[in-house]
Amino acid sequence: MKQVHYRAAGGVVLDEAGRVLLIERTVTREGQPFHEVRLPKGHVEAGETDEQAAVREVCEETGYCALAIVADLGESRVSYELERKGKRRAVTRDSHYYLMRLTDDHNRGQDMDEHKEESLFVPIWVAGLAEAEAVLTFDEEKEFIRRAMALSR
Repeated sequence: MKQVHYRAAGGVVLDEAGRVLLIERTVTREGQPFHEVRLPKGHVEAGETDEQAAVREVCEETGYCALAIVADLGESRVSYELERKGKRRAVTRDSHYYLMRLTDDHNRGQDMDEHKEESLFVPIWVAGLAEAEAVLTFDEEKEFIRRAMALSR
């Protein structure tokens, strides 16, 4: 089985009202539809810092690009198996998240490329960090919400 290791970066994005920006989509996993609610994040590209990648990925996946990093929420590592095109892979991902503020909530200007995987995501806003923790699909991402809550106390 092929081993894959990569870095990802993303954000816990709050607007002025304290709402949290999430993304949702339905994908096919093992032949079945799977609905997921996630934090925006993605691969760190060669030559990018984690901070640059986090801002770029949030922008690409949500269309909200007026962002400021407020705090570093740290990193985590997850490992899982993935099957694509009949081939199984063992994947290890190191994810680095940042607490971000939306600096202009009227500016959702990025056109989403309908041919990219990011176009499958629909940005949604939830009322606050507690609601975000309740609706997120993956425990790893819930941990970053808890870290954001600890900073806001």
